[in-house]
Amino acid sequence: MDPNPVSPAGLESVSLGEEAGQSELMNEDIRIHSWPCSYYLDTSKQWIPGKLSLTATSIKFTADKTGELLVDFHLSAIGEIKKESSHLIFSSLTILEKGTKHWFSSLHPNRNVVFNILEHFWREQLLSSQEAGAGAALESSKGKELTGMLEGSQKRLEDTAKVLHSQGEQFDNIMRGLHKIEGDMDVADRLLTELESPSWWPFSTKLWKTPVEAKPKETPAAPDPKAQEGILLRIPVIITHRTDSNAKPGKLTVLPSGLEIQDCNSQLLHRFEARDVDDIWVHTPYEISVRQRFIGKPDTSFRLLAARMPEAIPILQMQFSKKIQFLEDALGFAGARKSPQADLGTSIWQAATGFLGAAVNPGTPAGSAEGPDKEQVQLQKISQEEAKELRQILKKLKGLALETEAELERQDEALDSIGSSVDRATLTIERQNRRMRKLT
Repeated sequence: MDPNPVSPAGLESVSLGEEAGQSELMNEDIRIHSWPCSYYLDTSKQWIPGKLSLTATSIKFTADKTGELLVDFHLSAIGEIKKESSHLIFSSLTILEKGTKHWFSSLHPNRNVVFNILEHFWREQLLSSQEAGAGAALESSKGKELTGMLEGSQKRLEDTAKVLHSQGEQFDNIMRGLHKIEGDMDVADRLLTELESPSWWPFSTKLWKTPVEAKPKETPAAPDPKAQEGILLRIPVIITHRTDSNAKPGKLTVLPSGLEIQDCNSQLLHRFEARDVDDIWVHTPYEISVRQRFIGKPDTSFRLLAARMPEAIPILQMQFSKKIQFLEDALGFAGARKSPQADLGTSIWQAATGFLGAAVNPGTPAGSAEGPDKEQVQLQKISQEEAKELRQILKKLKGLALETEAELERQDEALDSIGSSVDRATLTIERQNRRMRKLT
């Protein structure tokens, strides 16, 4: 099956550029999608055919014939996006930008798709701008910056621990199933012994009744883990199902046991169990496809577009490492994510050591810097309160790391036990099959 199902906008995905993504991949120059349409140019009183483009932070319109950029404004400058009709006939999309109304018509594949996507990114941009403004109002310092980095690492480690816990529960369920299989095979072995015994054997009845008397106690039903598991991430998305060109708003929820896709009314559209997901394609940093293959019937496939998708991709990559694939337009994003992340842990611990040392020993520089670097070292000093907070976060990180290590060791032992149980069950089944063939 083609790994590039029809895009929600019939949409033309634009390349992310070469090497541009190492440190500034998520900048405003990345175009997310483009739509063929017409723009009403008020100065000449005519419709100009061209292409409407959406980036992470702005909207642009380029004329087809001249290649001139006629519209270019920031998403935060938008006051309103509406669906209207031009001359009471043609369906159009209007964008109010600082008192100027821009008219777009003949949108492909249709007006609703373009409206839903533009409105989604506009709302997310407004929310991120408010958060950024609130953050800028606070005084920034090296201590707060380092605290933020450590808190991010703590959240990522907590997410990893949740996934490991869910995986451990699955191993436990497998072990319980294997124990039940072994019990059933013991019963089968006794029944075979009864059938193999001659009719005059005096202990036949006793052997026949033994399984009933030795029936193991049924364990109480365990509570549904789906109802208790935590949510790793929930983000608003634009959903396209299979080859349907109608993109609709909804939500993506990432759980330790799988993925849930809901509509705008929080009604569940589909749930992908982790084991049922066959492929996840990352088309761009903002767009992915999730597919479950079937034999004899159409595959279940969803294409998801979101302004916050860059937050979800690292979690999906961790949870579905063998199933996720970065396509050509997203390879730059994958490289940019891996390059700084490869040294993230080292840089955090080195920075923490230096900053804590500077806080505890104000007269001693954090490192061996001399000359002009001394001024930079002095700027990196943090307060005692920040140092105390950092120590607490580091202790939590250490505790989480130790718990994760213990869980991994427990799961390794469980895997060994599962492997030996499967081998024993296989040998027992083969032996009982031979005995049954002799009886027939």
